Amino acid sequence: MSRFWAGLGSLAACFAWLIAASCSSNQNTITADLFHNSTAHYNGYFYAREKTVEVERLIQKSLDDDPNQILRLYPKLDTVLAKTYAKDTEEIIKMASISIQRHPNSKWVDDNYVLVGLARLYACDWENAIQTFKYVNTKSNDAAVRHKALVHLLRTFTEMGEYDKAEEVGAFLEKQKLERETQKNFYLTKAYYFQVRNNYDYMVRSLTQADSLLSRTDRKGRIYFLIGQIYQQLGFSSLAYNYYRKCLSAHPDYEIDFYARLNMAQVAQLNDSRSVRTVRKQFEKMLTDSKNAEFVDKIYYELGEFERKQGNLPQALDDFELAAHSGTNKRVQGQSFLRMGQIYFDSLQRYTLAKNYYDSAVQALPRDFENLDAIKKRQEILGEFALHTETIIWNDSLLTMAAMDSLSLRHVLDSVVAARQKPVVASKKKRRRNTGRPAAAGPQSEFFRQLNQDDNTTVADWYFGNPSAVALGQSEFQRIWGNITLEDNWRRSNKAAEQLSGPQVADTQPVAKDSVAEIAKTETTAVDEVGMVFAQLPRTDKRIKEANGKIEEAYFRLGDLYYFELLEKENAAESYEKLLNRYPQSARVPETLYKLYLIEKEKGSDKVELYAQRLKDQYPTSTFTRILINPDYLKETSVAAEKQKMIYKEAYTYYQENNLRLARARLEEATALGETFFSPQLELLGILLTGKTEDIARYQYELSEFEKKYAETDLGRYAGQLLATSRVLTERLERAKGIKFIESFNEPHYFVVIYKKADRLTNAVATALDRFNSAQWKEKNLQTSSLVLSDERVLTLVQPLADQQEALAYFDKFRSQIEKQPPFSMYKFNTFVITKDNFQIFYKNKALDEYLTFFDRNYQNQTP
Repeated sequence: MSRFWAGLGSLAACFAWLIAASCSSNQNTITADLFHNSTAHYNGYFYAREKTVEVERLIQKSLDDDPNQILRLYPKLDTVLAKTYAKDTEEIIKMASISIQRHPNSKWVDDNYVLVGLARLYACDWENAIQTFKYVNTKSNDAAVRHKALVHLLRTFTEMGEYDKAEEVGAFLEKQKLERETQKNFYLTKAYYFQVRNNYDYMVRSLTQADSLLSRTDRKGRIYFLIGQIYQQLGFSSLAYNYYRKCLSAHPDYEIDFYARLNMAQVAQLNDSRSVRTVRKQFEKMLTDSKNAEFVDKIYYELGEFERKQGNLPQALDDFELAAHSGTNKRVQGQSFLRMGQIYFDSLQRYTLAKNYYDSAVQALPRDFENLDAIKKRQEILGEFALHTETIIWNDSLLTMAAMDSLSLRHVLDSVVAARQKPVVASKKKRRRNTGRPAAAGPQSEFFRQLNQDDNTTVADWYFGNPSAVALGQSEFQRIWGNITLEDNWRRSNKAAEQLSGPQVADTQPVAKDSVAEIAKTETTAVDEVGMVFAQLPRTDKRIKEANGKIEEAYFRLGDLYYFELLEKENAAESYEKLLNRYPQSARVPETLYKLYLIEKEKGSDKVELYAQRLKDQYPTSTFTRILINPDYLKETSVAAEKQKMIYKEAYTYYQENNLRLARARLEEATALGETFFSPQLELLGILLTGKTEDIARYQYELSEFEKKYAETDLGRYAGQLLATSRVLTERLERAKGIKFIESFNEPHYFVVIYKKADRLTNAVATALDRFNSAQWKEKNLQTSSLVLSDERVLTLVQPLADQQEALAYFDKFRSQIEKQPPFSMYKFNTFVITKDNFQIFYKNKALDEYLTFFDRNYQNQTP
């Protein structure tokens, strides 16, 4: 027995010696390798790997999947997310590092380094992660581990945005023979790289390469759904359908399963009406399934999309309307409003309704919605677009109806109004049945809907078929006739005779009080609407010209909106062509031809030369022809034009200050630079100066010629307004012809300042003038005094000024030195110089306007 225990003790001592010898990190014996490999694997590496899996699960949970958009393959790594698991990544690095330090010769060293790199990647410590993966790639003797490190390096470069370096790593790995697991991860990481770069074509290629390598732990259903989404976006419906079906067979999460079924309906190949009915039944089944209660809005949206693709727009609009009001998902609501806006804009051309829906869409859509800026752009211009479109509809309607004889037109309009009664009643019942369902954005009368459905109301559709045109017509009626009550014989000033009617025979049948009121209201409304149309019919040449002018302007503006705002060149060209065809003598023809030339040039069309030649032949002196011949024409004239603008500002300031001599001098300086696109402004300012310094008949003649020359421009229209105002002034001057001022100027003058009595400025003005006189005219011993001119005005005068020359010198210094200081800069004043004799005439007749005209002609027309 003693020998046994002695032998056992020796064996234990030997085993202990072996363990002690194996613990040395420098031993390369079989027992040492076995010890270090086992300890490194099942202690440090194992626990570090388990902690890495926990971190990856946390990262995966951060994915906020929105199946309405293409799913993200991997979550986006960022420092905010990394802080939530910072302790875990530190623990991974600590455990893996201890394993490396204690077992430097084990075969798990490289794998531990990979885990350290992964922890740094997940912690967004990009630079250290890169250094770690590069270290493994250069130091490891195990090709499989090197490949793993490079796959993670590819992910790191992608997260950093270092796409060139990521491509280099990917190109290298493409040439390597990878293990199955590494090959799968490489394909997925490469797909993620292409997703970040928005290259969905190459992304789906990488995902399909990974397909056969996927396992159940890879959430195959989600990846198949993602592949289906990409194929659907790229337009490969059959491939998308197949992958959605594979997704369902992989039993994904319920939400993915739900959306896969919806998307299958979108991409299904419908070859006959039976297939269409089948899809509709699928939607009905989904709507009745209680599990889908939270997705009802999405189901209605997809049903609307399905009906839209079938061309069933009324049903699609109803489904989108239900989608917008059946849930709380703002994205679905916004998309529903957007779709309705697009249908009303692109398909139905009902632009006011389109604008209302676009307004609602922009309010509801999330800020990260795709192409939101373009949607906002269309929303912003839809109001103007609707205005121009309805202007065309309205004025076309009036012109067409005006060409009909009154009896025929009255018969048609009365028929339309009468036909609307039953639909109105029916629509009221329908509204009562649908109580609780939100109304569509953009109110619309059921009456007008019904009119659009009546094939016998073609004439009336121009007006009654468009509620916005009706509103435009109402505003035009009020502009012409005012806010009068519309009733029978509303044009007559005295309707007393109409009210004296003979005795009426009572109806023996009892009539409900409400029915009587309804009938009376209906008949009054009918008279109102028909009477309003008749009141606005363009029967005279002037009214016809006005209506055509509005249509012409609207076509031009629509073309510009399409061309410059919506970037829809085909629609722009169509609007411009309509303008040319309807109004070939329009002043806008040269500009329209040039824009059509540019559109066709961008398209590479053969029509380019047609428009170019027409411009050269018919409008050889037009600015647009010059630009066509010399593309640098505007550049060459722009420098001169900019100089003219600067000088013009000075000249106009002098004009506003009534310093007409300096204004004239600056204007001549600007004109001497030559003709540019700014020349019309200079020309008009010259006419304004003429009106101040020369005969009013000449002023009116020049305004008339300018208005004709620039008839279709804002400047031309402004000249017309000035001409009308001038003619009113002429009439007033004719009445004041009895007042004559003496044209004798070589005698003493007064300097006069006139201001409103209510401003209570007498003391302030006198004080300011006294200071000015003391500083600038001390040797003249000038005096100030004040007089009441009228109940509204007071004047302060400075005297004596020896003659006209001294008076104008005083006037100029006042303008340049103290007129821009308080109190003169804060209130409105009239200032001038006047002889003693003329002052007596002026003061006696209170003839301010008449003397100002005399002053401008005889004092302001002097060379400075």
